[in-house]
Amino acid sequence: MATKFDPIRDLDRFFSEVTRTPNTAALPMDLYREGEVFVARIDMPGVDPASIDVDVQDRTLTVRAERTANTSTQDIKWLTRERPTGTFARQLTLGNRIALDQISADYTDGVLLLTIPVAEEARPRKISVAHNQGTDRSTTVTTDLGTSTGTDSGTSGTGTSV
Repeated sequence: MATKFDPIRDLDRFFSEVTRTPNTAALPMDLYREGEVFVARIDMPGVDPASIDVDVQDRTLTVRAERTANTSTQDIKWLTRERPTGTFARQLTLGNRIALDQISADYTDGVLLLTIPVAEEARPRKISVAHNQGTDRSTTVTTDLGTSTGTDSGTSGTGTSV
């Protein structure tokens, strides 16, 4: 039986082996924000959970894992071998407003779930504004950060994101 020749895949495999650069295409990912956390779901079927490595350095989160071929016997004659093997990696560049010390990872049913919380100081919050009227009266106005606020003179300003 003839084997299909794919020059692009073979060239990609050659350079991956020569340069030892991990293949990111084998780790498809969904990334979204849900409330006050970012969630990354990375497909990693067939990966040994002990081989998964997640680290953060200089605001770059790197996920590495290894998938090995099933070579239980030396007498294997492959008919088709389409499942990639080797070391795979994905990298995410994290912003300044991420709680790096609270990132969590869970591997279930071939999917790595990363929960990346927004830092407390980056979350929206209410700010109380003290407003003094004369010498003996004081009121407090609570506004949302980033919304318009009014004053007694009837002028209004627009909030600025910080």
